[in-house]
Amino acid sequence: MTMFLLFQHSRISICFLSFLFSFPSSSLAKHPHTSTSQTENKMGSPNFKPTRIFSPHHHNSPPCTRTHQIGALLLVASTFFLVRLFDHLFSTCPPSSLNHDHTSQNFVHFSDGGSLSWPQIGYGSHLSLKIYVYEEDEIDGLKELLRGREGKISADACVKGQWGTQVKIHRLLLQSRFRTRKKEEANLFFVPAYVKCVRMMGGLNDKEINSTYVKALSQMPYFRRSGGRDHIFVFPSGAGAHLFRSWATYINRSIILTPEGDRTDKKDTSSFNTWKDIIIPGNVEDGMTKRGAMTAQPIPLSKRKYLANYLGRAQGKAGRLKLIELAKQYPDKLECPELKFSGPEKLGRMEYFHHLRNAKFCVAPRGESSWTLRFYESFFVECVPVILSDQAEFPFQNVIDYTQISIKWPSTRIGLELLEYLESIPDEDVERMIAAGRQVRCLWVYAPEFESCSAMQGILWELQRKVRQFHQSAETFWLHNQTIVNRNLVEFSSWKPPMPLP
Repeated sequence: MTMFLLFQHSRISICFLSFLFSFPSSSLAKHPHTSTSQTENKMGSPNFKPTRIFSPHHHNSPPCTRTHQIGALLLVASTFFLVRLFDHLFSTCPPSSLNHDHTSQNFVHFSDGGSLSWPQIGYGSHLSLKIYVYEEDEIDGLKELLRGREGKISADACVKGQWGTQVKIHRLLLQSRFRTRKKEEANLFFVPAYVKCVRMMGGLNDKEINSTYVKALSQMPYFRRSGGRDHIFVFPSGAGAHLFRSWATYINRSIILTPEGDRTDKKDTSSFNTWKDIIIPGNVEDGMTKRGAMTAQPIPLSKRKYLANYLGRAQGKAGRLKLIELAKQYPDKLECPELKFSGPEKLGRMEYFHHLRNAKFCVAPRGESSWTLRFYESFFVECVPVILSDQAEFPFQNVIDYTQISIKWPSTRIGLELLEYLESIPDEDVERMIAAGRQVRCLWVYAPEFESCSAMQGILWELQRKVRQFHQSAETFWLHNQTIVNRNLVEFSSWKPPMPLP
């Protein structure tokens, strides 16, 4: 840009140079035949003055006036500022990518100070999502997946307990500022279903769950358009998507929200795929997640009775059986009370958390599956979780360093060696891990969007990373004018449900 302007105004530029150097007109330009030796001799003379490099009097050009010199100065100054302006406007490397601005929207701020940030690469600098939530009355079959075959199961009955995330995520999305009611502008589509609760309460059996899902999906043109790639499903239990027996046929490309990352112990394949699915926190009881009003407040480390505890049933699992046997040998170090399903000896929720808070370390072995709610519960009674589940997956691993807030010990080495290791850890290290866990535990809480830190905020960031600009499936085709059609060359806007599924 600078060179172009200077060449367009060469005479003014030459005048500017002469103005800068202010050389007199007596020069080699006036005496082109002066020899080098003569010049060198003159340089030794006290009367010698250097020549101008460029002569302002070239052929019949007008003289270089003071006006030309001032104009040249203004030209160069304006050119400099124009170049700087263009460089700023067209820069391909914005400042935000070069440094971390703690006011950026991709930061989650904790109530007691500190923050975590989602990486801008892959996530963006701020949340910008549009999620369509299917209404239960618009799709044939959704009402049964939410209420059971007779429609008698309420959402309030399903929101409590280990699988309440299926209800909480649905409710939070209905109230979300990222919700859109226009399918054509949606980035993602949420398919609500409370199937784990409905199944546990007898509302649908396994066969009915399977057929009802297939019926509902065949009513969704947008599901067919993308092959399910932009559709979100929640499976909140250890069974994961296996609750839908034909998941591998129909939703193997969809985004699955689940606390479970592994089911290969009972199934030939896991329904979780780390590249498309999202690990979510388990549903900790609301009474324990309320800030300043927890059901069971933590107690000082020095007043805790046990080194470690395990509060769970054996369920015939090898790791759990080893812990129960270890507690019998070292009852002063490891507490493993026998938990009953029912009867007078059954631990109530209040009693459960009072036991859980009475140890420095809360042991979390695998059960029917690799994840356990106890891992998340331990952060709210402020004991350090000890993971004895080799295949366990954890939420938000792009922003949380789990080595700072927990311990993972090989499940094949459960014994006295484990207790001796835990006993060797200084209290100051335990306190440090508890303090770090206290900061990030807000990411386990399913709270409204106005909270500065919540599980839902983390899930939205992870969902944003899954958004695709382009949609296709085996039954999606397109023409030269970007018209989307099906195999019969019918335009997308005219697709009529029910549609055949794979």
